[in-house]
Amino acid sequence: MLAKRALTEGATAWAQGGIVGVLGADDSVAAHVLDTQEAGAGLVDEHSARFISEHSAAGIDWLVRQGVPFTDDPEGPLGLHLTREGGHGVRRIAHAADATGKAIHDAMLARARAHPNITLRENVMAVDLITSRHLDPLQLARSDAQQVHGVYALDIDAGRVETLPASAVVLATGGVGKVYRYTTNPDTATGDGIAMAWRAGCRVANMEFIQFHPTCLYHPDERTFLITEALRGEGAVLRLPDGTRFMPAFDERAELAPRDIVARAIDFEMKRHGLDHVLLDATQLGEEFLKTHFPTIHARCGQLGLDIARQPIPVVPAAHYTCGGVVTDLDGRCDLPGLYAIGETAYTGLHGANRLASNSLLECVVLGRTCAERILAEPLQALPALPDWDESQVEDADEQVVISHNWDELRLMMWNYVGIVRTTRRLERALHRIDMLEGEIQEYYANFRVNRDLLELRNLVACAELVVRSALMRRESRGLHFSRDFPDALPVSFPTVLTRPARSRR
Repeated sequence: MLAKRALTEGATAWAQGGIVGVLGADDSVAAHVLDTQEAGAGLVDEHSARFISEHSAAGIDWLVRQGVPFTDDPEGPLGLHLTREGGHGVRRIAHAADATGKAIHDAMLARARAHPNITLRENVMAVDLITSRHLDPLQLARSDAQQVHGVYALDIDAGRVETLPASAVVLATGGVGKVYRYTTNPDTATGDGIAMAWRAGCRVANMEFIQFHPTCLYHPDERTFLITEALRGEGAVLRLPDGTRFMPAFDERAELAPRDIVARAIDFEMKRHGLDHVLLDATQLGEEFLKTHFPTIHARCGQLGLDIARQPIPVVPAAHYTCGGVVTDLDGRCDLPGLYAIGETAYTGLHGANRLASNSLLECVVLGRTCAERILAEPLQALPALPDWDESQVEDADEQVVISHNWDELRLMMWNYVGIVRTTRRLERALHRIDMLEGEIQEYYANFRVNRDLLELRNLVACAELVVRSALMRRESRGLHFSRDFPDALPVSFPTVLTRPARSRR
């Protein structure tokens, strides 16, 4: 297992709200699938949604047996306390206070550290997949004969690129949140797996659907801290600075509407009134309740001088979740044999045009297990001799300012032109500038030894192009994609699937 930074820095550990489990007597798989479909705005794959929902109870039971300390309730299903979040018709969210992702992540990491057959390596970043083209350049024209044989990986501490053979490679690198200036994602979310799979020739789908979480803490000392949707599920309301509650004017579900609706409403009110943020008011929940059910939020805000039991929380929308990704089946298999993708890196059809809250951890757990079972079921194959990484024609970079400048420009441009509300003209301007940036970055990559910053920038600009090209192809507004030029939804819609021409794969 490779981690380009510390093993504790993945996005899973940042997930606050919880994980869906169809457990209660008032719930059913059909009801969960319906809620998922409504949030997904007509683009959810029903087979995927049903399969994952049917395995939700078993997935949570498995997590309990792995030692995940879910918040308990003696009278709840499986002895668990269930909460409710936006878009859900009933309480079906199992959680570990307000730090569910961290609880799952810590339990899994502890098991992995103790396992004799798992090697964990930190500060090692995959550069690219090794495919059949690396063995035989003539296969550039025979895309149907491709297979993945391993990865080239940069040992960041040693400063060298290693050749790592493998009969199966699993991409679990998260989404593309860092392509935007403001995001709830950790620094690791640079779209590495999506970019590597795309360069290798895999299809990518629905990249226009970037979920903006409605409530990211607005504070000069903290720009990535997410205020979980579960807080609104328990009764917190959104207000303007003068105290006016505004969500009921946008949707009958008010604060419990799906995230795209809430994020657009906040964006609208901020622009209409010239605001830097709006307010999330949880004061009516009481200090004891907030400390018990939302200890992480209560403590972090307290450290920043905000007493959320007595004053509302300043919040803004921020890039949060990538609903598209590398096209896979329900075993995680990608287009190339030997390659798998799981979680936010993958597109399974579950999330459609907008992810339903807390379906993400569920997808990771259910399909992570099916992926592992599929890999174990595949017969082992002899690995071919792989060529070493060639850096005979490159030199050490003379300056890093090119990387930092392009990084800042890309993220600001994506925020301004490819954000919550889009226009065709903005998207075309973004694509033009991305093309120029890609040329500059590729030239830099071809001439200098790689480092983590360069690799992340290379991956981010590739993912930015995928987002913009997908957005330009969708000539309607649906789910998380809202275009002023095409404000209405089409009667019938389909996923946006991009295929990379064989001649451009490198």
